Amino acid sequence: MSAEQPLVVAIDDGYASYDQEEALLAAAGARFVLRPVRGSAEAAVEAVRGAHIVLVRESPVPRPAIEALASDHGVARAVIRYGIGVDNIDQQAARERHVFVANVPDYGTDEVSSQAVALLLAVNRRLLLHDREVRAGRWSTGVLKPMLRLRGRTLGLVGYGRIARMTHEKLAGFGFGRVLVHDPRAALPAGAEACDLDTLCREADVISLHAPLTPATHHLIDARRLALMRPSAVLVNTARGGLVDLDALHAALAEGRLLGAGLDVFEREPPDPRHPLFALDNVVVTNHIGWYSEEAMRDLQRKAAEEAARVLGGQPPLHWLNPW
Repeated sequence: MSAEQPLVVAIDDGYASYDQEEALLAAAGARFVLRPVRGSAEAAVEAVRGAHIVLVRESPVPRPAIEALASDHGVARAVIRYGIGVDNIDQQAARERHVFVANVPDYGTDEVSSQAVALLLAVNRRLLLHDREVRAGRWSTGVLKPMLRLRGRTLGLVGYGRIARMTHEKLAGFGFGRVLVHDPRAALPAGAEACDLDTLCREADVISLHAPLTPATHHLIDARRLALMRPSAVLVNTARGGLVDLDALHAALAEGRLLGAGLDVFEREPPDPRHPLFALDNVVVTNHIGWYSEEAMRDLQRKAAEEAARVLGGQPPLHWLNPW
């Protein structure tokens, strides 16, 4: 163990309190410091210099930041994501320098799956359109735009991890006639059908994305796959914005080739509010808030701090993502 007290740096702020981090890391013999970098890769390099553990939300942790971590060999080093996706961390650079990369995949499952269901229902039932009409003093029981019954239709899930499984569970009561799943590595429950992604796009009426963002999944939903979808289809994305080509999605929605879309995530966050997608009334958008409840936030902070304490105690992280 290093003669100096190990340093743990959080490079994103935004939580109401860091009492759990302070208590858990003090018990592990470490010093906790909050150094917000506000998304700046350059600032991240300076913020983490000499640290043993980095806790991060959205800010980038590029190779120069990995290289700026403490170099003494008595204390293990790690970059731990407050959340699930780790596309903002250079995992290869970390692997080369034996820096653990870990995440917290087992928090917010209930919240994100509820967000997926809420977005689907808001799009399918045209809630924002009718809300706007009532607020404007327009009252009509006539049809503004068609709505389609979910019972008997086909649900498509892209990815079948914790969140997708709970989304499936919550949607079970809506009476979907078929459930298609694209996830070659997942064990599926009875009644769910494994299929390739093109088949899912052609046959599903609801397509909910639950895949990680990797080079292989970037723009997984592109113009070609959008063209496969039914005019009755609703696309929901609570995973990562980069899974969807936003320009291609706008074109499909504007031309009426899809019923609608519900998006909690965007390739660039915050997105450009001038993007023409935001002028459409068959899109419901939220601000990457699907993960949130007060309980989930406390769970997330505690679990991230526990991973840091685990590493400082000489163990690998529970959710180690870049093994060497």
